[in-house]
Amino acid sequence: MSFLEPISVMGVPVLDIRGLLELLVRFALNILAVGSIVRFFYYPKSQRRDYYFTFILISVSIFMLVYYMEGAKLKVGAALGLFAIFGIIRYRTEAVPIREMTYLFFLVALSVINGMAEEMSIIELMIPNLIFILVAWLFESSRLVRHVPSKYICYDNISLITPERRADLIADLKQRTGLNVIRVEVGTIDFLRDSALLKIYYEDAEEKGSEMEDMIRLPKNN
Repeated sequence: MSFLEPISVMGVPVLDIRGLLELLVRFALNILAVGSIVRFFYYPKSQRRDYYFTFILISVSIFMLVYYMEGAKLKVGAALGLFAIFGIIRYRTEAVPIREMTYLFFLVALSVINGMAEEMSIIELMIPNLIFILVAWLFESSRLVRHVPSKYICYDNISLITPERRADLIADLKQRTGLNVIRVEVGTIDFLRDSALLKIYYEDAEEKGSEMEDMIRLPKNN
């Protein structure tokens, strides 16, 4: 009897060593790729442990769900259904930032590929995983697009928000924030409270950006 032959007891399959090894190798490849993307590209910028574990657990769940489904059509349908569900969640809630939802789609797609590619060898399967990692690295490392940090500010001196006084506005923001402000966008203006919502862009060699950039108001304590 070959070591890799399935083991049965009274005709009931007990252990399929070949199938088990394939599952373990594919699972290890998936968790390595997903873990690398989350740990080295997503987490350093956001520092969100809750999403860190969410991404890992969802990836594991998607991989196992797709891997054990019978039939390619059923797997494709399930994958499309998952994407639709996450899309509905994204557009019906404000609690999940768009960056986190993008990573969620990204990792779900990777887990679906790893779970569905039964006819591919491990070496062939490594190629899409490496492509996913490379794409995440390129865009998070600003190799293709230079990242300019930004912040929202509730500004109280609305006499400076007119276009002809933009230089004075930038100078005032530099003095009050201590940041090297290079550009300003004027948003909502409240003449009753003499305030305006500004989005400032500034230069900082050490700051790589964070999820705080797009916050307009302070988060509520749960």
